[in-house]
Amino acid sequence: MQLWVGLGNPGAKYAKNRHNIGWMALDRIAEDHGFAPFRAKFQGSLSEGKFGSEKVMLLKPETFMNLSGQSVGEAMRFYKLDSTDVTVFHDEIDLAPAKVRVKAGGGHAGHNGLRSIHQHIGPHYDRVRLGVGHPGHKDRVPGYVLSDFAKADQDWLDDVLRGVSDGAPRLAEGDGGKFLNAVALRTAPPRSSTSASKKDSSKEAGKAVEEQPNETAPDARSPLQKLVDKFR
Repeated sequence: MQLWVGLGNPGAKYAKNRHNIGWMALDRIAEDHGFAPFRAKFQGSLSEGKFGSEKVMLLKPETFMNLSGQSVGEAMRFYKLDSTDVTVFHDEIDLAPAKVRVKAGGGHAGHNGLRSIHQHIGPHYDRVRLGVGHPGHKDRVPGYVLSDFAKADQDWLDDVLRGVSDGAPRLAEGDGGKFLNAVALRTAPPRSSTSASKKDSSKEAGKAVEEQPNETAPDARSPLQKLVDKFR
């Protein structure tokens, strides 16, 4: 069994904040993969489902970001899980928008949600770092992450959430590489070469026509006419 945690703040006021992208990711996974409806449990909202034979619990702490670890620790103890069975989805200002990375263990880098989780279960848990970009100065960070995504962000945000959902079964298998590949197919799909090939083929065909010598029509003149024409 695995416990996947999406970080965010409760209430409509925060629903579309950059800080809530972890919640958004879990909501998309639950919806796309037929997980059970979220219900109140462990000071948060809990859903459960399976990827193959692997059972996964989705937890959205509702203690507010700074106390996220209370909810995570309670759930982990209830299910008798190790911290290495926990994966946390969170916003990451040190990654550009639409960038996603996975990480095992490490520091909290000043993220208040991660800081709280460190205090309750230690640092040895996995993370899915969802890039939201940096406002440019550290003093602007609190206001930035507690602001809604801009309209211009909606396309890449939707691609990221869909990619995370696409790759969720691979993440459950422990294959971070294939998980990230699934995300990349949404956020940076390979360019189709079909149009270019057709264009090149058309150019080559046109060039071949242009370079092809004109065929000379058969000479239908009589021998006498040819002789007359010769001395004109």
